Amino acid sequence: MLGAPEDLKGKDVLEIGAGAAQCSRWLAVQGARPVALDLSHRQLQHALRIGVTFPLIQADAAVLPFRDGSFDLACSAYGALPFVADPVLVLREVRRVLRPGGRFVFSVTHPIRWAFPDEPGPEGLSVSASYFDRTPYVEQDEQGRAVYVEHHRTLGDRVREIAVSGFRLVDLVEPEWPAWNTSEWGGWSPLRGGLIPGTAIFVCDRD
Repeated sequence: MLGAPEDLKGKDVLEIGAGAAQCSRWLAVQGARPVALDLSHRQLQHALRIGVTFPLIQADAAVLPFRDGSFDLACSAYGALPFVADPVLVLREVRRVLRPGGRFVFSVTHPIRWAFPDEPGPEGLSVSASYFDRTPYVEQDEQGRAVYVEHHRTLGDRVREIAVSGFRLVDLVEPEWPAWNTSEWGGWSPLRGGLIPGTAIFVCDRD
């Protein structure tokens, strides 16, 4: 919860693209009043099976079903923004439902990662594509229907989208691979993680 207030007790917090609501469960433990929102009914079913004590909302992040100024804080961990063709729609909706002085903290795959193969070894350290190629990554089923779509934005794109949406970017964090983590996960490893950032975290304030 980088960028969140130190004292979350009593804060109204919206988690966008919540999945199984892992962040919201943590927020609830801190004394916040979270609301977990996701487009996927199946993801929210996972949250129910795990157990929650807060509202779960199935809705589109670009059309949030809340009144203006409903929340003190919003957050999104790899949710919603990478999967929409026009992130500004989501950003403007988030700003609308935040109270004046509210904060939105979101993380995405670091844009530089798109230029490198998704491999944990040395083969994942050589540029294989243009950083500036904004062609979406698409997976299709046997009938040719898109079942997964992720959109690439450069760091500059993200900053401009934040600004045009009316937010003020107060921090951009690129977490470094921790020395204690010696495991491999997917395309990531100590070798690759020590040289290339995997995550970008944007901390945005609503004036």
